Amino acid sequence: MIEVRKGSDRYRGADEATGIETRHAFSFSGFYDPDNVRFGSLVACNEERLPAGAGFGLHPHRDVEIVTWVVEGELAHEDSEGHTAVVRPGDVQRLSAGSGVRHVERNAGPDPLVFVQMWLVPEEFGGEPEYEVVRGIADATPYALDRARAVLHVRRLREGETGGLPNASHVHVHVVRGGVRLDGTGLGPGDAARITGCAGLSVQAGEAGAELLVWEMGAGPTAQP
Repeated sequence: MIEVRKGSDRYRGADEATGIETRHAFSFSGFYDPDNVRFGSLVACNEERLPAGAGFGLHPHRDVEIVTWVVEGELAHEDSEGHTAVVRPGDVQRLSAGSGVRHVERNAGPDPLVFVQMWLVPEEFGGEPEYEVVRGIADATPYALDRARAVLHVRRLREGETGGLPNASHVHVHVVRGGVRLDGTGLGPGDAARITGCAGLSVQAGEAGAELLVWEMGAGPTAQP
């Protein structure tokens, strides 16, 4: 089954004081839909937009895997475990909250910051917090999230190029840039597809090419070339 979720249907929140805008794909914060709580181990896929100088102050997390993909700008991270980093487009950031961690996220540059943040539920709760940044991840390189038994595939496709999707119990495709066609349906920026029980699927990029974040959940890496 393929369920398409359009970016225009996301719940949109805004903080007038800070200028931060958020677009939620799942139930999150003050928005709750009992029929849209999670997909596989994925419980959040938020598009965040922060003007220069804005950020999220020190706040706690536990028992969640947080993966961040910067679309534009520079994201500064600081946490209670002593980790600090500036994350830029092309980098993958992972914060495994484990038994508990606090962190700060803010716009570290002079330009607007746009990033996609995805939360996954680990298979086991507790454990020591972990932090990692992979700089300049290559196209189609699998990034394994062992605690959640999930794999992230970053796909960058040129105009007309076709890319295979993983064969797994749950596959989530989020379009960051450009557009693709999936099983006859067009997907543009902010759109997503939730796929279950399908194998051998592929996407084809449109005229502007495409950048995709593809989650493979419930199995090891099986993405097709």
